[in-house]
Amino acid sequence: MDNRRWRILKFAAIAVAVMVLAWGASTIAVYAVSSGRVFDSESIDAVPRRRAAVVLGCAKTLSNGLGNLYFTYRIRAAAKLYKTGKVDCLIVSGDNHVKSYDEPSDMKASLAKAGVPADRIVCDYAGFRTLDTVVRAKKVFGLDSFIIVSQPDHVRRAVFIARGFGCDAYGYEAEDVTGRYSIKTTIREQFAKIAAVADVVLRRSPKFLGPREKLPPPGLPWQRVEAGAVEPVRPDDAK
Repeated sequence: MDNRRWRILKFAAIAVAVMVLAWGASTIAVYAVSSGRVFDSESIDAVPRRRAAVVLGCAKTLSNGLGNLYFTYRIRAAAKLYKTGKVDCLIVSGDNHVKSYDEPSDMKASLAKAGVPADRIVCDYAGFRTLDTVVRAKKVFGLDSFIIVSQPDHVRRAVFIARGFGCDAYGYEAEDVTGRYSIKTTIREQFAKIAAVADVVLRRSPKFLGPREKLPPPGLPWQRVEAGAVEPVRPDDAK
């Protein structure tokens, strides 16, 4: 083997070793910071009650036109979180960089169809990355403490970033996706952990902040608060 080829192999080996170490350290950090703060459907009773939950966005359909299970399961989890009285409202945060692609509006429509009153769903159209979403929850929507909804690995990473930026964040896991449809996302998530640590260490900023936005007034699910009075509202009547 000539010297040039040996140097290339040596460099490649070092690069792989560094990547593995970075992934390992990032994974440990993410799980350590989110430990005790992430709940699933079996432990929903233990979820602390907060003003709002932030639902992380994804596409409603896949490139082949089929429904995206990541989307379906997040909607199901968010609706359950609201209906069990854990939050007053839901912030659906996702990408809307072009007119033809609107994750927040798709999530709001699906949640309304699942029985969540439309006036309890707020769209965040600038959730381009997980970092953007959690920082905007604090700086744009004024939340110091909130619940994040997504699949297990994603929600732990989001809680890590949120806590790294001073938020008292908790996570609620949507059902995970398995099989061949999850391979690409699972691989991408491993690299995303490294990026999450870099986001926190380097104090990266969201792409866009903008003015403060208001949330619906505090109130129990299926109730509307008006002029200090609580008026029961059935899910089918809520608009």
